[in-house]
Amino acid sequence: MFEKNKLCKLLNIQYPIFQGGMAWIGTAELASAVSNAGGLGIIGAGHMPPDMLRTEIQKTKKWTKKPFGVNIMLMSPFVKEVMQVVLEERVPVITTGAGNPGEYIPAMKEIGSKVIPVVASVALAKRLVRTGVDAVIAEGLESGGHIGEITTMSLVPQIVDAVDVPVIAAGGIGDARGVLAAFALGAVGVQMGTRFVLSDECIAHENYKKLVLKARDRSTVVTGRSTGHPVRVLANKLTRKFEELEKAGTAPEELEKLGAGKLNLATHKGDVVNGSVMIGQISGMLNEIKPVKQIITDIVSQIDGELNRIENSCK
Repeated sequence: MFEKNKLCKLLNIQYPIFQGGMAWIGTAELASAVSNAGGLGIIGAGHMPPDMLRTEIQKTKKWTKKPFGVNIMLMSPFVKEVMQVVLEERVPVITTGAGNPGEYIPAMKEIGSKVIPVVASVALAKRLVRTGVDAVIAEGLESGGHIGEITTMSLVPQIVDAVDVPVIAAGGIGDARGVLAAFALGAVGVQMGTRFVLSDECIAHENYKKLVLKARDRSTVVTGRSTGHPVRVLANKLTRKFEELEKAGTAPEELEKLGAGKLNLATHKGDVVNGSVMIGQISGMLNEIKPVKQIITDIVSQIDGELNRIENSCK
């Protein structure tokens, strides 16, 4: 089905489906499973110390012989050391988020890595394309975790029109309908994070997954706008505290302290009341945990049926 797809050709993958690089849960287990199933698995470096990241990369190399990536969160306190690890390990695909990776791009390109930054605006996409990136991930505010301020449906076609590299759509995509919508907007691939949280291979705590399964269309909220780094999460005791403090005009550095360590608290320790349950708006339509291979197979197999439905609706 995707033999002529630009992204598949560029990265030598079977399906133009990326797994989002999710901090703490985008581990070797999940990344290797996605790559083995024909997509592009991505290790989420997040705030991971460099030695831990190297271990995850080496485990992924052991568990899959197919292309995989590492997502580097540019706000990480270890960003320079993490970047060095990625270069030394010669990771095939490097995605970046939460910032401008411009200063690192020459080194990444020098070792032959494909560089694909996450962007939330046309201006940043155009600026990074001029530095020689291979593609961009246009991520709408429907996504979980750190977000921008433009919806996927509005952002993707504007970026497609503005740049001459492949565009991957992210944010609010969880099934074949979302994939086809992304292609209709001009993207050549999709990135999904939330859908892969509800997979057997994702190491997120059982409590985390159960809360995501219970989510509805209005279950997520955005906190941290006053800090300049808004985050989409499921509403809980922590988000209510954030909202109270933000309304009271609490200094950004104090809010940052409140959020420190809260993602790990939820993903690994299972405290989904006081922890940060980062997840996208698409969680409201997901109701089943499946193996990664089945998730991808189901999406691909349903595309023809959805195309027929669209054709019939247009007659």
